[in-house]
Amino acid sequence: MFAQILAAVEKSNSEVAELRAECAELRASNATLERQVKDTMLRAQGNGQHTPWSVPPSPSIQASRSPFLFPSEHPSIYVPSPTTSSASLASRHAALHNFWAVVPAGGAGTRLWPLSREACPKFLLDLTQTGRSLIQGTWDRLLPLTTPNRLMVVTGSVHASSVQEQLPDLLGNNLLAEPSPKESAAAIGLAAAVLVRRDPEAILGSFAADHMISGTEAFSSAVIEAVCTAREDYLVTIGIAPSGPATGFGYIRLGRKLGIEGAPNARLVSQFKEKPDAKTAAGYLQSGNYRWNAGMFVVKARVLMELLTEHEPSLAKGLETIAEAWELESENGQTDLETRKQVLGDVWGNLKKIAIDNAIAEPAALKGRVAVVPATFGWDDLGDFSSLSDLLPKESNQMAVLGDSSYVIHEQVAGGIVVPLSQRLVACLGVDDLVIVDTPDALLVTTRARSQELKKLVAKCKESAMWRKTT
Repeated sequence: MFAQILAAVEKSNSEVAELRAECAELRASNATLERQVKDTMLRAQGNGQHTPWSVPPSPSIQASRSPFLFPSEHPSIYVPSPTTSSASLASRHAALHNFWAVVPAGGAGTRLWPLSREACPKFLLDLTQTGRSLIQGTWDRLLPLTTPNRLMVVTGSVHASSVQEQLPDLLGNNLLAEPSPKESAAAIGLAAAVLVRRDPEAILGSFAADHMISGTEAFSSAVIEAVCTAREDYLVTIGIAPSGPATGFGYIRLGRKLGIEGAPNARLVSQFKEKPDAKTAAGYLQSGNYRWNAGMFVVKARVLMELLTEHEPSLAKGLETIAEAWELESENGQTDLETRKQVLGDVWGNLKKIAIDNAIAEPAALKGRVAVVPATFGWDDLGDFSSLSDLLPKESNQMAVLGDSSYVIHEQVAGGIVVPLSQRLVACLGVDDLVIVDTPDALLVTTRARSQELKKLVAKCKESAMWRKTT
C-alpha cells in the first residue's frame, strides 16, 4: 500500500513538473510574440530604426557609479508582462505614436548635500540601492512608452557628459545642454521649440530625472490618458493622490470631468494652489478634491509654444531662435554645431528665469486650458533625507543605511538615516531620527524633522572659506 502511494506521489510530481515546464515555455513564447508585435507597430509607424524582431536598446548598466551603487539583476530593457495581451499592447502604442518623453535633469545639489553636489546632483546617483541612478531609472520607466529616438534630456552643460555616459543610447541630438540654470519654463520650452520643427504634431511629456515612481502599469495608464487629453489641445498635468497633509508640495484642485475618449479620468484644473500650511493641507486632504502637483506635464509641443508666446513672449521668441539654430544643418548635411553654440551663448543668458507652473500653467488654468489626470501610482520627489529614509529598506524603528551597513553600529536608536561614504565607522547610541551623512570632505548631522531646511545651511556653508574644499 505504501509503495502504491509513493508511486502515485512520484507520478503526480512528475506531471506537475511537466506542466510547469510547459507554462514556462508558453510564457516565454508569449513574451517573444508581444515583443515582436511591439516592434512591428513601431516600425510601421516609422518611429524606430531597429532591425526586425528586436527590442529597442536601453542604457547599459556599466555606468559611472557612486560609492554606494550595488550590482543589479533587474533587466534594463522593457519586456511586456505575460499578462499583457497583444491587442492591448498594439492599442497602447497606437495611442502613443507621436509621443516624445522629455526629461529635465537639473539641480544644484543642495537638498541632499553633501551626498549630492553641484557637480554631481542627485539624478546621477543611485539613491535606492538598485544599481541604477535616478536618471537611469527614469529612462527605464519611459522606454516602454516611447523609443530612444523619441526620448530627450535637457540638462546643464556641466552634467551633459555624465548624462551621456549613464545613458549611452541617448541620441546626441536629443541631449539639450543649457549653459546655465534657467528653471523649468526655459528647459521644457526649449525641448518644445525643437520638437515643433521635427514634428508639428508632436506631443511631449515632461518627467523629472530625479523622482521615484512605483506602480509601472498605473504610471503608463496615466500617461496614456494624459496624451489622449493633450490631443484636444489641453496642457495636461498628472495629479498625485496625497498620502498625507504634506506642506512641501503644491496642490491641484480638481474640476469637472472632461469626458474625453481614452481618458475617462481626465478633469479640468479648477485651480493651482501654492504650498500650504499644515492646517490648509489637512483640509485639502479631507475634501478629496485635491492632488499633489508633481510637475509632470503632457502637451502638444505646438500648444506649449503658443501658451509661452501668449504669456511670456520674450522667452518664447528666444527659445525659437535657439531651436532654429539647434536644427540647422551645415553645407555637408551635418548639424551646424558652431552656429548652435554661438546662438545658444548669445541668447540663453537673456532668457527669463521662471518655472513652467508660473509661466503658463497657472494663467492658462484661469482660462480653462489646463487638465489633470488623477493618478494612483506611488510618487516621491526625494526632496530631503527624511523622504529618502522612508524609501530605504529597514527593520521597524531602525536606522536606514544608504551604503555599506558594515560601517554603521547603533544601539537603542529609532529611525533616522546614515550615509557612510568615508569608509570609517559611524557609531550611534541613544539618538533617534538623526540624519548623518559622512563623506571624505564633509559631515552633516541634523534631524529628519529639520532636513527640509538644509538649503539654508548650504547657503551659509558657501560663505565659509572651507566650502571650496568640498566642491
